[in-house]
Amino acid sequence: MLASARARVAGRGRIVVKVGSSSLTTDDGRRIDPDKIDALVAAIAARRLRGEPVVLVSSGAIAAGIGPLGLTRRPRDLATQQAAASVGQGALVAHYARAFAAYGLTVGQVLLTADDVTRRSHYTNATRTLDRLLELGIVPIVNENDTVATHEIRFGDNDRLAALVSHLVKAEVLVLLTDVDGLYDGPPREPGTRRIPLIRSLADLDSVRIGGTGSSIGTGGMATKIEAAAIANSAGVTAVLCAATAVGEALSGADVGTVLLPHATGKGSRKLWIAHATTPRGSVTVDAGAVHALVERRKSLLPAGITAVAGDFVDGDPIDVLGPDGVAFARGLVSYDRAELPKLIGRSTRDLARELGPEYEREVIHRDNLVIR
Repeated sequence: MLASARARVAGRGRIVVKVGSSSLTTDDGRRIDPDKIDALVAAIAARRLRGEPVVLVSSGAIAAGIGPLGLTRRPRDLATQQAAASVGQGALVAHYARAFAAYGLTVGQVLLTADDVTRRSHYTNATRTLDRLLELGIVPIVNENDTVATHEIRFGDNDRLAALVSHLVKAEVLVLLTDVDGLYDGPPREPGTRRIPLIRSLADLDSVRIGGTGSSIGTGGMATKIEAAAIANSAGVTAVLCAATAVGEALSGADVGTVLLPHATGKGSRKLWIAHATTPRGSVTVDAGAVHALVERRKSLLPAGITAVAGDFVDGDPIDVLGPDGVAFARGLVSYDRAELPKLIGRSTRDLARELGPEYEREVIHRDNLVIR
């Protein structure tokens, strides 16, 4: 099984490669290291020149802006992060453009926010743009649009963004580059721990201790990479975790890093981006009857089953659905503004339509816009 998994990684089809800030920078993350860029590009260019489309999801804009802004570390507040991203994004793409040009390849910059893969119209536009760039032989360089993203519409880390992009472009493989050479059965520095070459299902991770914090320059960690791999797997995409220095070997099918196999069937596109694209803007709590209707009968969520509302959201936003125990068991796109819902709680749609008008005879979350966890 491992051999066939490695063969798939080395085979034909679209791939997405994600690299973090710590793998691109030097001087404690205060500037981009051209040598690291060149090494990464050499591996990706070899794959692209073979005729296989490649998308590169690259962090590093904020890190690239640290030095020019005279900062000594990654900024913590959103406004300074946005300023650093504004300064650094151009420099980052310029490095990539130079490096890829040496192989006769052209890059295209694609900056995304969570809304771009949450709102259906934005999602369609992002897919169309990336598809066309790949058809034209361009290497898209994707990053979160840190300059305009707010805390409420951020992906949180580029690992999750990369997983969603792998779905957007219908990739065969997602390669997540790290500072270590794969997933281990314990902390890599502890004596006796071993690299895990293959994960067949998430059940294989039950006995694995996974750290969660990233470097001082980046925002991700092994836990976020496992989460991203799981998102990709749920869309039928094979995922690989490996060291940035081993990306060429990984792309050629060598036994490096860890391969995580996808599920037998991928989750539909609409369900995938509802489940994983962004942090929910709020929540509704429902009674036991509504839990049964949603989970067992696969029904839509109606106002009658809601007992409480929290958060600040508008029609079309993603929200969590909580059971009576306060635990989220579903996520969906809400059909009402937050301000409208309190007066609807516990009431039937028929009564609401009679009293408030026919536009209120609708679901709070339609079953087509609902994902059960």
